[in-house]
Amino acid sequence: MNQYKRPESVLVVVYTVCAQVLLLQRQHPQNFWQSVTGSMHWDESNPLLTAQRELKEETCLNADGLSDCQCFHEFLIQPPWRCRYAPDVTVNREHVFKLRLSHPVPITLNPQEHCAFVWLPQAEAAQRTASWTNRDAILTCVPE
Repeated sequence: MNQYKRPESVLVVVYTVCAQVLLLQRQHPQNFWQSVTGSMHWDESNPLLTAQRELKEETCLNADGLSDCQCFHEFLIQPPWRCRYAPDVTVNREHVFKLRLSHPVPITLNPQEHCAFVWLPQAEAAQRTASWTNRDAILTCVPE
């Protein structure tokens, strides 16, 4: 088993028909808001299955209706997370997915990863997220 994280991940934008977007606050670093995210495991070959797993682990939401946005981002791995990757790895590939719900629902967080959640209008959610890739996904994948 590889001791380092795989530099390939998923981002799942969860939103409602009225363009309310779910954001999760990470335990660390402080005040870091994001959509559902997670690294692909080394034995996972399908990003859709990773997105389903991460959605369940982080929110307890069912993945019915989860769809592939048919895009990905590549970004430099930031210093707080560099130690999780092999020393020669500097870039992560992030596959983008979306899940539309009829209305905001209560979320059951994984307390090891997140400490709060909020449903926000699309523009406000895009502004609050800490990641440019997350901001881009919210603005391009969520219909207004």
